[in-house]
Amino acid sequence: MLRLFLALNFFLLNIYACQGGFKACKLKIKHSSAIKNTTIQIPVLKNKRLIFTTKIPNKKIIKHDPFLCLYLVEDNIDFKYPFKFNMKLSLESAIVDSAKARNGKIISSQIGINKLALYSKKAFTPALFINSCCSLEGIVTPLGIIEKDYLKRFINNKSADYSDIGIRVRDEKKLVLVNSIDPFMKNNNFKKGDCILQLDDTDVKNSSVFMKKILFSNIGSNHRIKIKRDSKIISFKMKTKKRYGGGYISDTYLEQKGIFFDKNLIVTKIKNGYKDYGLKVGDKLLKVNNTIVKTQEKVRESISDFNKYSSLLFERNDFQFFVSIID
Repeated sequence: MLRLFLALNFFLLNIYACQGGFKACKLKIKHSSAIKNTTIQIPVLKNKRLIFTTKIPNKKIIKHDPFLCLYLVEDNIDFKYPFKFNMKLSLESAIVDSAKARNGKIISSQIGINKLALYSKKAFTPALFINSCCSLEGIVTPLGIIEKDYLKRFINNKSADYSDIGIRVRDEKKLVLVNSIDPFMKNNNFKKGDCILQLDDTDVKNSSVFMKKILFSNIGSNHRIKIKRDSKIISFKMKTKKRYGGGYISDTYLEQKGIFFDKNLIVTKIKNGYKDYGLKVGDKLLKVNNTIVKTQEKVRESISDFNKYSSLLFERNDFQFFVSIID
C-alpha cells in the first residue's frame, strides 16, 4: 500500500511540477536521492544514475568521462520518474537542491571543457540546474555549470572521448580568436591570433558553439576551416585528433606526451612509455621556452611558440633541470 501511495505521489509531482514552481523539484531531488553525501547522483535512465564526483564511486561503472568527472553507473534502486532533459521549451530555471532554489540564468555559456557556464546569481554546490518542470538543464560543480548538451552526449554516446583540432580559443569583440595552438599536433595550420570565420562552411559566431561542434565530432573526421590572418583570408582542411587534456584533467598540450599536472604545475602523473624524459611525480614546472609559467593557460600560450622542440625548466628538491620535448 505504501509503495502504491509513493508511486501515485511521484506521478502527481511529475504532472504538476510546472505549476508548482520549484517546490516539487526540491521534493523530487530529495526522494530520488539525486544529491547524497555532497555527491550529485541523478537518476536519468532505468536503473542508471549520472554521477558527478572527483572520487571513483563505489558502484558498477558503465562509463566515465574523466574530463568532466562524470560517471554513468548501475542503480539497484529503480526510481520510477528519472530526470529528463528539456531540449525545446525555454522555461524559468533555477539552481536547486533538496532544501532551496535560487532563480537565475546562464550569463556565460560553457566553452568546451575548460570553461564551464557561469550563473547570474551566486551558485551553491552540489546542486542541479533545472527548469520549473524539473527537467535537467545542467549540474552545478565547483568550476561552474556543466550544460545539458554535454550531459546528454555523455549519457547517449558509447564513448566519452572528445575530438580536438589543436587550438584553444576565446571570444573578443564578437570574434573567435585562437588563443594558443598545440605544437605537437601534426599538420596544425593555425597560428595564435587567427580569427576563425567558418567551420564546414557555417559562420563561426562564438567560442561556445564552435568548441562544442569540434569536441562532439567524430575523432578522425575532416573539417573545412576558414580564417582571417592579418588581412588575408585562408582556407584549409583539418582532421580531428583525440583530446587528451581539459576540464578536471590538466591541459598544457603536454598531456599527449604523457605528462599531467595539478593547478600549481606540479607533475601528478607520467604515463607508461613516456618516462624517458627523466621526470618524476612531484617535479614542478617553472619555465617554458625561457618564459616563467604559473598557470596551465600560460603554459599553453608559451608552448605554442616552440620551434622544433620545447625547453622546459623543472625543479626537484631545490635542484633545477631542463627537459626538451621534441615534436
